Amino acid sequence: MDPILEVRNLHVVYRSPRGYVRAVDGVSMTVLDGEVLGIVGESGSGKTTLALTILRILPSNAKIVSGSILFRGSDLVSMDENALRDYRWKRISMVPQAALNALNPTMKILDHVLETAQAHGIRDRKYVIERISELLQMLRLEPERVLRSYPHELSGGMKQRVLIALALFLDPELIILDEPTTALDVLTQRFILDLLKDLHRKTGKTMIFITHDIAIIADVADRVGVMYAGKMVEIGDVYTIFRDPKHPYTKALIKSIPSLVGSVEDMKPIPGFPPDLINPPPGCRFHPRCPYAMDVCRSREPPAVELRPGHVVWCWLYAKR
Repeated sequence: MDPILEVRNLHVVYRSPRGYVRAVDGVSMTVLDGEVLGIVGESGSGKTTLALTILRILPSNAKIVSGSILFRGSDLVSMDENALRDYRWKRISMVPQAALNALNPTMKILDHVLETAQAHGIRDRKYVIERISELLQMLRLEPERVLRSYPHELSGGMKQRVLIALALFLDPELIILDEPTTALDVLTQRFILDLLKDLHRKTGKTMIFITHDIAIIADVADRVGVMYAGKMVEIGDVYTIFRDPKHPYTKALIKSIPSLVGSVEDMKPIPGFPPDLINPPPGCRFHPRCPYAMDVCRSREPPAVELRPGHVVWCWLYAKR
């Protein structure tokens, strides 16, 4: 598969009263055409900031310091706002975090759809209704009922599927799903995940699936990128990451998952706390919590080491010193 998106040495900061928060700090990754790339990490690791940066919809106190985001060869970082409008939702769309609160409570679902269509120059009401009805049916919703409803008249799972339909409406090449199962009960989470897998199987859409739940990534992703404190620490195919993880943080994440067959004693929480991204520790960001930390880890940032084709880890345990 060819790359559809390439992120190269991306740095993003937030202004705060205490200083600059280094939310994304030197992240590089590639998204392949037609795959599901999972991005996993603790809260505050920079996952959502990475997604917002790809779409260039960062809040006003955020700034892209350096780096590039190449979509089909075009750099989104240097692109002006008018050109970006042709990319947002037409070529790259997003199901945002806290999606249950993303719909305007004073507007019916049909009005949300018509507004989205008009913002992208689509004025044919009949076509819009036919297109969104087709998508809602694919997502196992009743179009007639849903389109005439206000958001409060729909359940959490129904609202989540409406937002997925809106993300698919303009037939984008890449869909970013940021914590799409947050705040849903376990059964609804399972239903949404099965729908997304079925959607990917039917359409072949390229997806970036962001979550803090590594068990979900094992179920839906083809490849996995693990983020910690604004850094990408390991990336590889899902089988390799779960069967043979290399970075100590990846190993710790996997060990923190409850097992149906193993002993409770085998489950170990990650000790300590994530670092302050205004004043992060020198060297490897994970070294204060790492059982394998060496002197070099405390003073120098680890380089990228390709252990096998497609499996890259940023760790001094595997680098030449």
